[in-house]
Amino acid sequence: MTEVRTTVLRYGPEARPADLHRPAGAADGRPVVLLWHGRGPDERDVLAPLARAAAALGVRVLVPDWRPDAPDGGRSQLLDSAAHARELAAGARLVLAGWSLGAKAAVGAALNPAGFAGWRPDAVVAFAGSYATPAPSTGTAPLDDLPAAARDLPVHLLHGSADTVVDPARTRELHAALLAHGHPATLTEPATDHAGVIGTAYSPTAARCLPTTAPHAREALRRTAETLAAAALA
Repeated sequence: MTEVRTTVLRYGPEARPADLHRPAGAADGRPVVLLWHGRGPDERDVLAPLARAAAALGVRVLVPDWRPDAPDGGRSQLLDSAAHARELAAGARLVLAGWSLGAKAAVGAALNPAGFAGWRPDAVVAFAGSYATPAPSTGTAPLDDLPAAARDLPVHLLHGSADTVVDPARTRELHAALLAHGHPATLTEPATDHAGVIGTAYSPTAARCLPTTAPHAREALRRTAETLAAAALA
């Protein structure tokens, strides 16, 4: 297995932390995945299993802390992390991705670049999200933005078929709407739950998602990591 190294970087005027996971010895020209966590504030560690699994497939994965409980819903931090990721990519392919609330933020930014400083990623990967209400990245609902969005951006969606936190129907709704409006889109539904799609399980004691060896989560982690890497290496 490819060795993965992790470095803690700082981004934005607040110098917030972000983990950069990359294959050992990888050149700076490797594609970059900017990966946003969900609703829990400053939970970049929750995405470490997924980020490391994707990095082992040959890409660099940047996972920033951000605070959805900030007065602006975390938008300024999301913007700052995207600016940092663009600098890191330095012209290499850059994919935007997210889990849960981060998935909504990623799809929102991809479909409404005017609401996100005019920037568009090369592809977007979103897992276990819901898309009918305003995204923290733009303040608008991705489903509302979809009809006017450019139709050349690949969108890859994943959602655990056993998710009881966010109904898989929310992702199916977006997928159907993307196809109806002529957008290139894929949908994968691994047999796992909300936490399992990123290779974790929710721990009531820790009040956060932690890595797990449950077979359904390990298989879902593999599929999600492969989707991230394939989108970045396309």
